[in-house]
Amino acid sequence: MITKSLYFSAVMALTCSLGFSQDAKKQQDIKSIKSMCGCYEVKFNFAETFQYAKDSAAYKPSQTKHESALEWVELLEDTPNKIVMQHLLIVSDDMIIKHWRQDWLFENTDLYSFDKGTSWKYKKLDKKAVKGQWTQKVYQVDDSPRYEGSSTWVHVDGQDYWANVADAPLPRREQTKRNDYNVLKRRNIHQITATGWNHEQDNDKLIRDDAGKDVLLAQEKGFDVYTKVPDIKCVAAQKWWKENNALWKNVRDKWQTLFDRHKDLNLEAKVDRKALYSLLFDLKPTAAKAESDAIIDKFVK
Repeated sequence: MITKSLYFSAVMALTCSLGFSQDAKKQQDIKSIKSMCGCYEVKFNFAETFQYAKDSAAYKPSQTKHESALEWVELLEDTPNKIVMQHLLIVSDDMIIKHWRQDWLFENTDLYSFDKGTSWKYKKLDKKAVKGQWTQKVYQVDDSPRYEGSSTWVHVDGQDYWANVADAPLPRREQTKRNDYNVLKRRNIHQITATGWNHEQDNDKLIRDDAGKDVLLAQEKGFDVYTKVPDIKCVAAQKWWKENNALWKNVRDKWQTLFDRHKDLNLEAKVDRKALYSLLFDLKPTAAKAESDAIIDKFVK
């Protein structure tokens, strides 16, 4: 016969076990996310796979792309519920380019979903729906938003990955070449490997009208391979970041005040015929916060 005290002891033991299991899972997630930091030789591969244009004879698909780069991924923030990582492209020891940024937030409920053009819709997610999940927030080179999505990290059968679907603006590789679609629906998989990590994509190129109706124009496959190399190969980027970190912290802080409004975000594509990243890249590392704040304010509608 099970006594009341024995029953409650069993419940408490199960509760403690579940709590430990959930914490262990979270720690495994954090380990996977942070493993994407460091120095990497990267191979970027993209190919358009299927086309659905009405006039297939006149349609011009994007050319297959194979490029390589050396990239440093800097760990900017490391707290139990938020990890921030900045990507830096190393063209040469004298030429470092600030690349994309990825933030990882645990059980996040605030999401900015790309609509079209230069507009993002704010969404409040349900706490129950994001339990145990991590939101990946991806930002442009000027730290303006790009795309965001919430999913669960998976660690089973030797596999270690996070997968999500999110709408995004056109990638930079296509912005100056394509004007026949305006939304890229990205199916992203970040997979940790024995030699680094892979960023796999299966994307839809969509034409979205003002009513939110989508027409599928084409699809593409992306496969970016990040191979870990000794950190000493990325010393130039580490040095550059130490010199420029203060400027970009000011920029991130300014954007955060805008995100914290929890309202839809609409931006100007250009001001005085210049893009936002161009104006921010022109600033000196010692520029005052008021200077970068003023530039960003000009682009917020």
